[in-house]
Amino acid sequence: MARPQTGLLASNKFKLGLFAMNCSNGLCMTTAPERWDASWANNKRAAKLADEAGIDFLLPIGRWHGYKGSTDTQGSSFETLAWAGGLLACTNKISVCGTLHVRFLNPIFAAKQMTTIDHIGEGRFALNIVSGWNQGEFDMFGVELVPHETRYNYTEEWVSIVKRVWSEDEPFDFNGQWHQLKGVQGKPKPWGDSFPLLISAGSSTEGRGFAARHVDCLFTSVHDMSAIAENIAGVRSVAADAGREVGVFASGHTIARPTRREAEEYYHYIVHEMGDWDAAEHAATIRLKGRESRYDQIEKMKERLVSGLGTCPVIGSYDDVADTFSRLSDSGLDGMALGMVNYIDEMPHLRDGVLPRMERSGLRMPFGGKQCG
Repeated sequence: MARPQTGLLASNKFKLGLFAMNCSNGLCMTTAPERWDASWANNKRAAKLADEAGIDFLLPIGRWHGYKGSTDTQGSSFETLAWAGGLLACTNKISVCGTLHVRFLNPIFAAKQMTTIDHIGEGRFALNIVSGWNQGEFDMFGVELVPHETRYNYTEEWVSIVKRVWSEDEPFDFNGQWHQLKGVQGKPKPWGDSFPLLISAGSSTEGRGFAARHVDCLFTSVHDMSAIAENIAGVRSVAADAGREVGVFASGHTIARPTRREAEEYYHYIVHEMGDWDAAEHAATIRLKGRESRYDQIEKMKERLVSGLGTCPVIGSYDDVADTFSRLSDSGLDGMALGMVNYIDEMPHLRDGVLPRMERSGLRMPFGGKQCG
């Protein structure tokens, strides 16, 4: 019953995942008719295609409100823990993550639920821990969105309880700032009597400190390629100070085509011809609340929101995309979770065009798929 060395635990130097396919439109604010339809049938098919191609992980977004506009991107979404359990049951090697706002679920219930999911996947489950930021979603639950520094204190207490449920055999009491618990116990333990991989995202001092103490993988933002190495080194330094090693990942979105011109033309169609700019305006307003920015910065942000909800764009030929991943790896990044316009339609480009090039460059181990020409 050892935790399998596949997915996020596999030996690929640069790991790849699919990001946000549990949500309508995924990461893309476009009205293009081929945009992502996040039905269960499509999620299941995309997960199987990714598993068969050797993709390392699936990472969902925990979302309760959409981004309005004509598309209301992410307005329809599957709850991520149930989603993960379902996809783990129909795949073989890929890691499937759940994304959980810790303020919205009791840690004892969550620990039991995640243990169940971990057994369904025989050790392939991972948890993305979210402290939360969206005021509207907290209002929806009737939960106070406490100040930023206090949020991580709550998250640390919550995670500490879950870890004790997962590891301790005898009942225990817990008297914390937010939780007062009596006679806590939980059986069975997670698969292989080890913790599922824990993931978080954040670039603040508090976020990095929490990650250094508790998680296995931290997702950080990639906006300036020239500064990414310094950013990653900073994350690893904080973890080293806590006596731990933390994998560093980023989120992105990709359009890969045989030629750069084809990729750029499709990007222009998706973003500038078919983009939902009203949704981008709404999203930018939320993200820039209380901050001052120049007009050109705001417009650049809106374009990146339309193309991939503000994540790192990886657009170009198969060679371009593979080269970008190589440069990110050389900067110290361990992998990237990718949004796509349509996860099923775009998979052949990633599987048959990009992955073989990554294998040849040593970024990934050979995985029995088709070879590109």
